[in-house]
Amino acid sequence: MALYEHIYLARQDISAQQADALTARFKTVIESFGGKVEKEEYWGVKSLAYRIKKNRKAHFSLLNIDAPPAALAEMERQMGINEDVIRFMTVRVEALEPGPSAMMRKRDDDDRGDRHDRGDRGRGPRPERGERTPRRPRDETAASEEASV
Repeated sequence: MALYEHIYLARQDISAQQADALTARFKTVIESFGGKVEKEEYWGVKSLAYRIKKNRKAHFSLLNIDAPPAALAEMERQMGINEDVIRFMTVRVEALEPGPSAMMRKRDDDDRGDRHDRGDRGRGPRPERGERTPRRPRDETAASEEASV
């Protein structure tokens, strides 16, 4: 049997439980053809780069599959019929990635609380409205050079 990574996007207006139910339904299709789903991940609702079928957001799900090509063809056929699935993509791979995917690792990194280190390095608290921060004194040589020019 061949190894595949499969990602599908479901409409934003369904619930997370409905997205999980879709995953379970597609998993049973794979298993009915003698394949198995090695890993399934729900990535949550994410913004899309552009509109797809009038949707700006979607539920993202990943399936790592070990199945014959006929099982994948049937699953993709059913995804094409289903109104809740707005896009899907399957890629054949040589080996399945062990452990969490890159998206799940990224989420773990974000959850560690390192958010305050992103863009405000070296700056203090923001001044209140109407207050001005004192300016640094200009360098004496730079000021005299500008005056002579």
